[in-house]
Amino acid sequence: MKKPIIFAVDDDPQVIRAVARDLKANYRKDYKILSTDSANDAIEAVEDLKKKNEVVALFLVDQRMPEMLGVEFLSKAREFYPKAKKVLLTAYSDTEAAIKAINEVQLDYYLTKPWDPPEEKLYPTLDDLLDVWQLDYQPEFEGIQVLGYQYSPRSHDIKDFLSANLFPFQWLDAEHSEKAQEIIKLHDLSPGDMPVVSFPGGECIRNPERTVLAKTLGLNVEPSEDMYDVVIIGAGPAGLAAAVYGGSEGLKTLLIEKHAPGGQAGTSSRIENYLGFPNGLSGQELTHRAISQAKRFGIEFLSPREVNSITEKDGYKSLSLDNGECIRTKSVIITTGVNYRKLEAEGIEEYTGAGIYYGSSMTEAQACKNKEVYIVGGGNSAGQSAVYLSNFAKNVYIVIRKEDLTSSMSSYLIDQINVIENIKVLGNTEIRKAIGEDERLTQLELDTSGETKTVAADALFIFIGSRPYTDWVQMDIIKDKRGFIETGRDLVRYQDFKHIWKKDREPFLLETCSPGIFASGDVRAGAMNRVASAVGEGAMAIKFVHEYLAEI
Repeated sequence: MKKPIIFAVDDDPQVIRAVARDLKANYRKDYKILSTDSANDAIEAVEDLKKKNEVVALFLVDQRMPEMLGVEFLSKAREFYPKAKKVLLTAYSDTEAAIKAINEVQLDYYLTKPWDPPEEKLYPTLDDLLDVWQLDYQPEFEGIQVLGYQYSPRSHDIKDFLSANLFPFQWLDAEHSEKAQEIIKLHDLSPGDMPVVSFPGGECIRNPERTVLAKTLGLNVEPSEDMYDVVIIGAGPAGLAAAVYGGSEGLKTLLIEKHAPGGQAGTSSRIENYLGFPNGLSGQELTHRAISQAKRFGIEFLSPREVNSITEKDGYKSLSLDNGECIRTKSVIITTGVNYRKLEAEGIEEYTGAGIYYGSSMTEAQACKNKEVYIVGGGNSAGQSAVYLSNFAKNVYIVIRKEDLTSSMSSYLIDQINVIENIKVLGNTEIRKAIGEDERLTQLELDTSGETKTVAADALFIFIGSRPYTDWVQMDIIKDKRGFIETGRDLVRYQDFKHIWKKDREPFLLETCSPGIFASGDVRAGAMNRVASAVGEGAMAIKFVHEYLAEI
């Protein structure tokens, strides 16, 4: 935690050195001591300290300074630190001015020079003032702050990106937060600048693009090598497992993710059926452990970057990125997973990001406090979100087309939901329409067994079905009717297979119809759609990569 600051200002170099010496002798353990002999420099420093989210506990300022009087300085400094204690250093002739300043700038005390010995004439006074200041002192949040409007889709995107990439941040509503108003005034921000990301060092990025924000956060957005042994596309559980095993087995490995590591599993508030964690763990915790482990083995992680296409020449694969760059590799593992299917109902598109969200319930949980929250979907992700949101929301309603959850959700989750009083399951129900005002969701029109009613709704989280993220794969890679990638022996039943596959051997278990390109996890046709199976397939894919590389 940062130390609060004691700031001393006196135009006499000899005096300011003595002041700083005495302050450091008694307060350096608990406070940072700053001093200067220029009042103008001090005012600039005070503004800079405020932008950097530093805290000033006490100003100790000389009254007679040529650049400005001490009282004038304290008046200006008070605009930035109204709660800081203010002490004037005066000569006997300045006593009247000091007394007048008690009312003008709410001066806390004045000390006459000289203050020797400090143990009798300086420390007791400052000790009392600092003790009083500490009673009301609440340490400032020291991390990243996001300013924006609660129901702005752009604000949601920024919060979701930071959360998914495991960067702690403080959300400040630009309309209602006093702290937000303070930062807006300090940095001269306007509504058009929102959302704004404020960093501890004082830097503010206005309405940042994802790659700009990623660079500022220190994420790697540019590849460092000309050629890789294996490139893994997608950093969900399968991709992370493949990265860990690829790195640990000495392969030059690159992992590419278009948004954030973890995939859909990374947004899960609690995974309770993963082997080795009897008390469960969050998707974020699993992701953090996995990405740290992969990096420890020397893999390169590129994020946020999107692969637009794969081409092949002379056995080598070329990956075209969204920024126009091209990456060459000997083998590829596609682990892009699935996206939630869009909910087809009137008004859904209009309020997406403004009360309606696909997954990512953890990002908006605080905003759901004492609110009416609806969840669409009957799978485990929906159930985990319902349990998590029940800690914040007034009521959580799970909307499903079937009569109950038994056919789509794990029994342990159903048991939890049944004992949570503010979770209600709405069976045989569909959402027909999303209604809003002031550009945010306020109501939902529900159809229950043919009966229509309109209900108040502050938020809607959608977890319905899944569609594979494979539209970008344009080369001759065989997919099933739903777009999932076919692998291994299942390829033989397709008529086009023999026209594409020109190897003497059969495809490896997780290999696509293009040699050296593999698929694992939820993106693969026939996958089990469980975290543990995705991790297993990611590890298994590296085994087949080794076998393929031995051929070339």
